[in-house]
Amino acid sequence: MLLNSLLLIIFTFFLIEVNHYLRQDSQLVIKPKEFKKIILDSKHRNIIMVEIKNLHKRMEVMIPSFNVNPKLIGISENEIIKIHTKIKPHHPDIEEEQNNDYWSAYIIKGEKSTFVEIEIEYEIKNTAIDKFKCLWLEIVWVNYGPFGYFKRFDGFVLPNILNISKLNSYNTNLVDPIKTHILGSFDDPIGILKSYIPHNYLPTDILTIGESPLAVMQGRYIDYRNINPNIISKLICKGFHPTSSLATASGMQTLINISGPTRVIISWLIGGIFKFFGVKGMFYRLAGEQARLIDDITGTTPPYDKNIVLGPIDTQTFCIKAAKELNVNVAVVDVNDLGRVKILSTNNINNDEMIKRALTSNPAGNANQQTPLVLIRSDKVRLKSQDI
Repeated sequence: MLLNSLLLIIFTFFLIEVNHYLRQDSQLVIKPKEFKKIILDSKHRNIIMVEIKNLHKRMEVMIPSFNVNPKLIGISENEIIKIHTKIKPHHPDIEEEQNNDYWSAYIIKGEKSTFVEIEIEYEIKNTAIDKFKCLWLEIVWVNYGPFGYFKRFDGFVLPNILNISKLNSYNTNLVDPIKTHILGSFDDPIGILKSYIPHNYLPTDILTIGESPLAVMQGRYIDYRNINPNIISKLICKGFHPTSSLATASGMQTLINISGPTRVIISWLIGGIFKFFGVKGMFYRLAGEQARLIDDITGTTPPYDKNIVLGPIDTQTFCIKAAKELNVNVAVVDVNDLGRVKILSTNNINNDEMIKRALTSNPAGNANQQTPLVLIRSDKVRLKSQDI
């Protein structure tokens, strides 16, 4: 009897796992490739090239429609004089150039790519120039194939280059929060560190970057409208605290898509048992690192507030490479207003305690401060520790 029950449970999990991995879905991914901006007083012209790639070996996926909705973040509609969008496909197998705004349905074969050029021209009032933060490029397109058809929602930040400058900060505070432009997937993470680190830093100092800003630059964010929660995610999410990023069906489904349904279900069951006996946090230890790092919508600075942001990847490699190029200690951190400091990676583990002490007050903030970087003056932290 016990053996039969065990076999039934194993078979049930097997079916759940097979159903999860064999479900047909679009294998198209869209990535920004090039970006050029021309500014003449209040007139702006942006030319963006994006690549659409089919990751599947054999499946052919069609794109019946492709639309772009530009949004100027930071200013109101009455401060926009005019805005115009032009879409120009650069399909490798079509020689005739399209000279109108009509999008012709296009097939992307397995492991092939196509490119789309997007041109945005806009003019804003002079009084709005200092308030303008960035251009958010929302792309709404349709995927059509063996899976049926559905709308896809993607977006990219076009950085406001008026605000990108080398900051000549001579702040000598214990910790120095560093304001940047709104970061996006067109930004190079190490390049951003180079651009914004103050001139007067020392090789012994520590430059930290938040895990979410790094993930955003890596393109690791998903519009919530692209997530299709199933019955498992809708059930499991109800057992989490309302403030948790896993307390919504889409947030939980994102984790299931990463870790797999079996691992998440078993982690949930074991976590519930341990919680009953007063041991908390077991679910997060078993469900994988992303369980702690996923940020649900509203958890990130606009215009990413409508996206689920995943945790960054290759953080250790990033820290080591950045530290070598900048000649400063580098760390990727996850900090909240409750005084919790988690160090994802650092080039020097001997700095862990110093980083935690310096960031306990969360100097970067969790709102819209736009300070994803914090410079920790190591010599001053040591002196303060000695005084204590």
